[in-house]
Amino acid sequence: MTSKNDELLKKLLATFRVEADGHVHAMASGLLALEKKPVDEKSIAIVETIFRAAHSLKGAARAVNLTPIEALCQSLENVFSALKDKRLAISSPLVDLLLQTTDALGGFLSVDAGAAGANKPLVAALVGQLDATMTSSFSGSATPTPAPQIARPPKPGDWPTEPGAGVARQMPRPAFGPASATVRVSAEKLDRVMHQVEELLLPRLAAGQRVKELSDATATLEAWKRRRLQIQPALRLVDREFKRALKDSSKLPAELRLRQLLKYLDAEQIQMKMLEDQLARLQHAAGQDQRMLASMTDSLRQDVKEMQLLPLSSLLDIFPRFCRDLAREQGKDLELMIRGSEIEIDRHILEEMKDPLIHLVRNCIDHGIEQSAVRLRKGKPSYGTLTLACSQTENTAEVLVADDGTGIDAAQVKAAAFKLGIVSAQEVEQIGEPEAVALAFQSGVTTSPIITDISGRGLGLAIVREKVESLGGRITVKSSPDMGTSFHILLPLTQANFRGVLVHAGKQLFVIPSTNVERVVRIVNKEIRTVENRPTILVDEQPVSLAWLTDVLELPRHVPLNEAANGTPAVVLGSGPARIAFFVDEILGEQEVLVKALARPLNRVRNVAGASVLGTGQVVPVLNVPDLLKSAVKRPAIALAFTHQLSAQETEKKRKPSVLVVEDSITSRVLLKNILESAGYRVSTAVDGVDGYTTLKTSAFDLVVSDVEMPRMDGFGLTAKIRADKQFSALPVVLVTALESREHRERGIDVGANAYIVKSSFDQSNLLEVIQRLIGTPS
Repeated sequence: MTSKNDELLKKLLATFRVEADGHVHAMASGLLALEKKPVDEKSIAIVETIFRAAHSLKGAARAVNLTPIEALCQSLENVFSALKDKRLAISSPLVDLLLQTTDALGGFLSVDAGAAGANKPLVAALVGQLDATMTSSFSGSATPTPAPQIARPPKPGDWPTEPGAGVARQMPRPAFGPASATVRVSAEKLDRVMHQVEELLLPRLAAGQRVKELSDATATLEAWKRRRLQIQPALRLVDREFKRALKDSSKLPAELRLRQLLKYLDAEQIQMKMLEDQLARLQHAAGQDQRMLASMTDSLRQDVKEMQLLPLSSLLDIFPRFCRDLAREQGKDLELMIRGSEIEIDRHILEEMKDPLIHLVRNCIDHGIEQSAVRLRKGKPSYGTLTLACSQTENTAEVLVADDGTGIDAAQVKAAAFKLGIVSAQEVEQIGEPEAVALAFQSGVTTSPIITDISGRGLGLAIVREKVESLGGRITVKSSPDMGTSFHILLPLTQANFRGVLVHAGKQLFVIPSTNVERVVRIVNKEIRTVENRPTILVDEQPVSLAWLTDVLELPRHVPLNEAANGTPAVVLGSGPARIAFFVDEILGEQEVLVKALARPLNRVRNVAGASVLGTGQVVPVLNVPDLLKSAVKRPAIALAFTHQLSAQETEKKRKPSVLVVEDSITSRVLLKNILESAGYRVSTAVDGVDGYTTLKTSAFDLVVSDVEMPRMDGFGLTAKIRADKQFSALPVVLVTALESREHRERGIDVGANAYIVKSSFDQSNLLEVIQRLIGTPS
């Protein structure tokens, strides 16, 4: 009997937590609304609502023997009753105390009944504070006694051991609450899903019938094989007698046996035709079954997806309290506007978007909204406005996070990006304000002069973009000085069926998410150009870097470049602004796949997002495209270069001396490259001394032609580094520069240059003559 009672209590507690979470949320929301408009005509209705919530929660707690929650609710009910009868005036300190009490209630809901019952000191402290508030109101004091500081949600080890003690207050932890593991579904949706489940009986019965028909066909085939085995001796005898009959026409047994054989073969042909017809009917029926089952499973899956939808309010309801506390900590006045919270989005997407939205809101309050005095000097209202809005178009939701604060300083963003090496000095001058603001999504870029526990590390926006893109969404930012900043997030309403492009690379199958595949192309050798020492093709008139997928995945490459008219297959992948084309051995097509996450310790393998099982039963990796793009960019430029040619070209390349041209000016770089290639040399390029030395480390060269004045490492530094490296100590170096003074010439010789050519008197014949003297003429 005791076990049955325990089981019943366990079920009641699960139901209680769902109900209690709603009551706690109603009280917290009501208190925040009451603080904004304490004397508004709607305040009476708000007080009535929170009073009823406290009363209902008290009764429910009593039913499941949760005495601490019952005691807190009784004290809350007394305070709400005093507010209702206007015996107690609403104030910010009072709201603070009441919100801390609701935080404690939320903490009780997150632990088991035993742990909640063991925290009587905390309950006594809160009850004492609430009772003191009532006493002070009756004695004429307007300010309640300071409330104990409580963390939300409290952990069993955090409870104070002495009455009135408390732990330091933290900002409310953004969470869906104890009810997050449950979803309320309308009876209509359940009926529709149940109807579809019942209809699955039809393809189940049809599948049983197909199994029977296949068994019959198999039995027929086995019988035919047995008859074939039985007739084999007779066939051999007929063959021998027929050969004898050809020699002696007077012998007829062979002819008689031949007629018998032909008669048997006619019967066998009829039987084979029957088997063929049976298999054709079976194939047609199986096709119909497959289409019916696909349609039913698609409909069922769509209905189940709709059952997973939750209103956006289930996420946005945490922000009024979150914004209130954060704004008060920073001494700012803030008004939060929430619109479109009724739009329904997949609960998994909502849970994943929790942290990104919190970060954006935190940034708006910390970086965007100004202090009241500053806003008044700018002619703005003393309070800032933060907007959280959502709109829906077909299968997409657009979430807006906007403030009317100071905006993003584009100049500071560009300076921070330049300091990190994300953009060059030339790009800093060229990029416009919208592109500069978008640089804020780059990891490490921050305009905050100091790092605080709230912000300033420059990592948040990069993580936000990565999370949004992993959900199949997109985020953009717009900002105007002293007008504010707005983040626009496009999200799917439901998690899309995962479709992937199946490719073959390095004798291995891979699945690439279709959402990251911009297009599939075939590339011939003549379309490949070299830009900044990287193989490049034009896609929509825009340069896109080129790489072998096998090289990036560090797999052996088995298929050479196809110089036929149809070219070599490649997939153009994109993630945010990054785009790279990857050569693959073969593209097998696009299909819907089921992705399984990798288990520990393989849950974070570079370039791999998960695994999928094909219809054949084969397990194939699903590639992580953002990781893949980063891996391709991090590889040395020469390693990405397109070096695999046809065997005849490879033989020719082996006969050609190799020259590395190091020049920061693209015009001079192209000129030198064309001169040397026309003379028969094989040429690679680098943009400065650092890039040049890295390229030397990744491939073999016969000579280096370098400019002197270059960023990061100049030609003198490169030459000295080459001479200091035992591997390159004998490598010829030719300096081609505009510096023509005697001091510069002597310095070039001192660092170890083999030749020093001045651009003002440049003659390509002089350059070729020097090179030919150092490494010879191409054969």
